[in-house]
Amino acid sequence: MGTPLRDVLEQDRRLVILRTLADGGYALNEGVLRQALQRIGHPEATRDLIRADAEFLARHGLVRVEKLPMPSGELWVAHLTEAGLDVAGGQPHEGVARRTPDA
Repeated sequence: MGTPLRDVLEQDRRLVILRTLADGGYALNEGVLRQALQRIGHPEATRDLIRADAEFLARHGLVRVEKLPMPSGELWVAHLTEAGLDVAGGQPHEGVARRTPDA
């Protein structure tokens, strides 16, 4: 039996977040990450999903999340770690899609 589509999307979003951070200077806010995800095929990428993915990635040491106080709440900024850079480059990690050689 295959992996449910929800899991495939979740794991791919996490890889896209890591790759976007690697390409974008190693730190980006949740709004920029949302735009990037939506432009490359993740229209389901809401702020809540991105925050959940960022929390997962932080628990696994792949990003560090900075929560900045704003008048309308918090703005989350994800900072790529060295381990996250390794996974963005193709190192396997549970819960994150694996980068293919041609992608």
